Amino acid sequence: MASILEKLFVSKEQSDDLGEDYVEISAEPLDRSTGTKIIVKPFVVEEFTDIKPALDALREGKTIALINIKPLKDKDLVELKRAVGKLKKTCEAIEGDIAGFGEDFIVAAPGFAQIQRGYDEPTQQ
Repeated sequence: MASILEKLFVSKEQSDDLGEDYVEISAEPLDRSTGTKIIVKPFVVEEFTDIKPALDALREGKTIALINIKPLKDKDLVELKRAVGKLKKTCEAIEGDIAGFGEDFIVAAPGFAQIQRGYDEPTQQ
């Protein structure tokens, strides 16, 4: 145990003598731009053409879209049905999933994700 602590708390002069046991740690942040993180991204649809960025993000395959449809719902129900239809067709094409989330939101996800519908009943012990 003492030898491990000695290696951790050595002076700079002594660190040169450690050889293979000495590891230099970089203070630079990790580059996560090449990672495969999933993005949960909000979108607001005020007219039919506003659905395009959400569709493009879904087609890329790394984005779960949270789409606020309230502005379009309040404005034009025909355009809302058209936008939802376009979302459904895109989700089918990419083998994704789509579901309503409350009255004003739609959740759309690529094929790697499944949207749970309803609530789980809490288990009683």
